[in-house]
Amino acid sequence: MAGLLDKRLWVVSGKGGVGKSTVAAALALRSARAGRRTLVCEVNTQERISRFLEHPAAGPEVTLLEENLWAVDVRPQEAMREYGLMVLRFEALYKTVFENRLVRYFLRFIPSLQELVLLGKIMYHLQEKLPDGRWRFDTIVLDAPATGHAISFLSVPHVLVQTVPQGPMSREAQKMRDLLVDPSVTAAVLVALPEEMPVNEALELHAALKDKVHIRTHAAVLNQSIPERFTEADLEALVGHPELHRVAQANHDRASLTVLAGTKLERNLHAPVFTVPRLYLPTFGRDAIEQVMGHLEALVMGEK
Repeated sequence: MAGLLDKRLWVVSGKGGVGKSTVAAALALRSARAGRRTLVCEVNTQERISRFLEHPAAGPEVTLLEENLWAVDVRPQEAMREYGLMVLRFEALYKTVFENRLVRYFLRFIPSLQELVLLGKIMYHLQEKLPDGRWRFDTIVLDAPATGHAISFLSVPHVLVQTVPQGPMSREAQKMRDLLVDPSVTAAVLVALPEEMPVNEALELHAALKDKVHIRTHAAVLNQSIPERFTEADLEALVGHPELHRVAQANHDRASLTVLAGTKLERNLHAPVFTVPRLYLPTFGRDAIEQVMGHLEALVMGEK
């Protein structure tokens, strides 16, 4: 399997609570360790990734966290300003239009405008170049919204291309869509837990990304997996020890669920599934992200 390093935009999503921000942080850190200038983007949320990596919150400005790794929390108001300046070019004109109280009131009612400017800022950084012509960021890791919102968020360019008359907004939407659907640029990484509902949502997300957004699923991550520690023979040997047998049986059952979930994902996604074991740590911080990163080495480097 080709590694994620062959792509420039890594879209990480899944059901809320499955650990997609954890996976996004680990992937971004591994990309930076590979020497790639990496930007990790969260979308209008309470920042987690900077905290996981034990850095201060980045906020709405692109902020250097450590060598080769930047972060930003993309927020509507700041993204609107940047989008307005990109389109109108002149700050005085931007202030006349976008900072007019009446105009700002009516802008709230334009369908999908907020999603467009949020995604537009991310795609702007994807195309941003240094004075010497190199990409400013080799990799952008998007910690995308959870399943349902992710589809509406990523579908905005396609919807606008189909519905908005020719003009600056439709041209921007077309550029965004072209980058999102280009498999040489964009790859989706879906995150699930070894449970029925998260796995089913990952499969629904995969189908929606394929049919509605035309983004290819590169791989899935089965987070908090339980490795098998007790065989059937071990369980038989522990029959005379009720408490030990109960603990061993519980582990065996959870490990079986992990195997079933991984098999279901692989068969339906037609993409590799990488397992990250459940971590038992007193606090969840950089040490945890480093461990997760180790389990995702093959996903990034393409060695599976």
